[in-house]
Formats: sequence, structure tokens, C-alpha cells
Amino acid sequence: MTKYTIQVESGRAGKDGEPSVGPVYRNALAKDGFPPTDPNMTTSWDVFRVAAEKYAGNKMLGWREFTDGKAGPYFWKSYKETYEEVLCVGSALTHLGAKPGSRVGIYGMNCPQWAIAMQACNGYSLICVPLYDTLGSGAVNYIIEHAEVDFVFVQDKKVKQVLSPDCTSAQRLKSVISFTTTTEEQNAAAASLGMRAFSWNEFLELGKERPSEPLPPRPLDVCTIMYTSGTTGRPKGVVLTHENVAAFVHGNDLYMEQFEDKMTVDDVYLSFLPLAHILDRVVEEYFFHKGASVGYFQGDLNAIRDDIMELKPTFLAGVPRVFERVHEGMN
Repeated sequence: MTKYTIQVESGRAGKDGEPSVGPVYRNALAKDGFPPTDPNMTTSWDVFRVAAEKYAGNKMLGWREFTDGKAGPYFWKSYKETYEEVLCVGSALTHLGAKPGSRVGIYGMNCPQWAIAMQACNGYSLICVPLYDTLGSGAVNYIIEHAEVDFVFVQDKKVKQVLSPDCTSAQRLKSVISFTTTTEEQNAAAASLGMRAFSWNEFLELGKERPSEPLPPRPLDVCTIMYTSGTTGRPKGVVLTHENVAAFVHGNDLYMEQFEDKMTVDDVYLSFLPLAHILDRVVEEYFFHKGASVGYFQGDLNAIRDDIMELKPTFLAGVPRVFERVHEGMN
């Protein structure tokens, strides 16, 4: 492939007060119309379910544990182990009253629990709503109310924020699930709001005790509502369907066929861009589709060089200031 875009419309000069219009270009793979979608991969759940069956023993999700404040080596969950936890989380949500179309918030830094909660939403036709506090103070409170979120998965150090009096929308929540553990104070705060706070292991155990079969979504069902700052005013919710995500994954397959360098199950991605943004999410989904591995950073961008040295990723999606840090470290 020597050309990656083709011109499908010529430009035209402006006249009678109308502005000029430049030429229109399209991806070369779609020169005769958009390629058809993959009939065996029409939803985000298809992407993960098929991979879990095909690559059961492969390393899927990696994380670092801390000892005396220092990050250790990467630990891994296999595709099979991840799939089993996804079923437990989905079953627990179903037991607590989640129904197809219910909104489930996820609030915290990238980690295996984030991805597992996301896949549980996919498998049980729930709508994943990432909560992202850098959109401004009060954004989390606004999004919970605006998206009509019923359940929230929260990083341990952010549980207090969700249960604080400042988060008035927490009154509509049915449950809060911590990525790790909860404290007696947090349990009491949740009870005062008429709901229950769960630790991660408590929630998995609830799902094991009350198993429920997945409720797979349809292609045009809503997969996620991702909030962006927009330009002015409140955050704007962008609605994406399961077909959107599946089409991205299939499109990447078509595009990668044009290159000699191919992805394999040995590829490793370092995830640090927020999963609350679509870029990191779809990159991870593509790695899952290929049976490859995703390792999460330790949560500190200043330590990203150390994570790279430990994980040895083959692929990295980032922003200029992170690449500058990597460059400085190499020098």
C-alpha cells in the first residue's frame, strides 16, 4: 500500500459570496464504499468473549503491587481468570437490581478492576459511564445525576469523595464498589445514604454465590456514555454503541493487514492514558481482540519510566509531555 488516502471529491472555488471548498479525501480502504463489518464481531462483548475462549491461558491484565511504598514486579491475570471475574461482577450487579440499560459509573485510575467492570457492563447489557474528575470540580456529581447512574465502581482513595455531602447525587446510587477495600467509616456513610458499600472481594463473592448468565447486547445498543468538557458549560455525554467499538476493532484489523509488522499474542501495551477517554479504551480492546497483554502503570506519571523498564511494552500510546520524559530518561 503506497497511498493511504484517496480523493473522492474535487475542491471548488467560491462564488456569489459562498466560501471555497477544499477537496474531500477518504481512507484508501474505503474507496469503493465502507468495508462491511465482521458478522462474528458486532459488539464489544463479542470482542472480549471470543478472545477469552481463544486465548484462555494468555496473560491479559497486569499490575504492580507495592511493598514498603515501592512498586514490585508485574502480576498477571489470564484471559480465563479475567472472564470468570467479569461473570462474578455482572452477576452481582444483576442480583442488586441492574437491568439492561442501567448505567454503571467507573471512577478511578486505570487498573484491572476498571477493565473488569467495563467488560461486565458489556456482557450484561449495562451502560458504562466513566467518571473523570479533571473535567472540573463538581463534574462527578453532575455526571452521576445527568447520566442517571445507579452503581459506581470507585478507586479506594476516591470512595470518600463519592460518599461526601458535597456529592449530592450519591443519594440516587444503589451501591458503591471499591476497587480494593472499604473502611467502617465508608460503610457507615453509605448506609446513611440508604445503600451499601462493597469491597472488591465482597462483590466477587456475591456474584459467585448468585451466578447469572450474561445478557449479551445488540450492535446498536448503547455501550458507553463518555463525558467530554466540550467548549463551554457542563460536560457533554457522548453516546457510543457496541457497533462503534466493534467497527473500530475490525477497522484496525483491515488496516494492519497493509503492513509487514503484525501484532501477536506477545505484544504488550502500557496503559496510562485515562480509560475515561475513548482512545485508551479502544486500544485496550484491540489488544484483547488479539490475545495480547495490557499492563497498567502504577498510578504516577513521574514513575512512568520505571513502569516502562519493568513491563518492557511493545506499544505505547501517549501525549507529548510523556514522550519528552521518556526521551529525557533515555538520554
